[in-house]
Amino acid sequence: MKVALGADHGGYELKEEIRKHLEEQNIEVLDLGTNSPDSVDYPRYGFAVGEAIMKGRAELGIVVCGTGLGISIAANKVPGIRAAVCTETFSARMSREHNNANILALGGRVTGPGLALEIVDVFLNTPFSGGRHGRRIELIAQIEEKGSI
Repeated sequence: MKVALGADHGGYELKEEIRKHLEEQNIEVLDLGTNSPDSVDYPRYGFAVGEAIMKGRAELGIVVCGTGLGISIAANKVPGIRAAVCTETFSARMSREHNNANILALGGRVTGPGLALEIVDVFLNTPFSGGRHGRRIELIAQIEEKGSI
């Protein structure tokens, strides 16, 4: 599995913790920045991770900003991306099982590293359950493509 990572300055430190955690598990990482705590614009990094997934450069992504909200909104503008902000493990599991989320969004200023790494592990290790949930993902794709259902 290859995981794309991206963060702004508010998520830089947590992104680095996540990168190390993934590498320790021999998970291939595509680090798309930022590479310092200097102020940057989160939409660039949300887009970069979304684009990497859509172009097949990574299977899943993790994005981090101060709250996870702004960068998830940016990532969700990329066609086919389903980015989910998760603040605990139950939502991380459901985002994968029911919503087939392909990007996890976290808040570097609101979620500590211990909990964040637990959320990451649950997200990466939970498969999509399909079935009726697959129909719902298809409806989301229709909205994205046609602007209606």
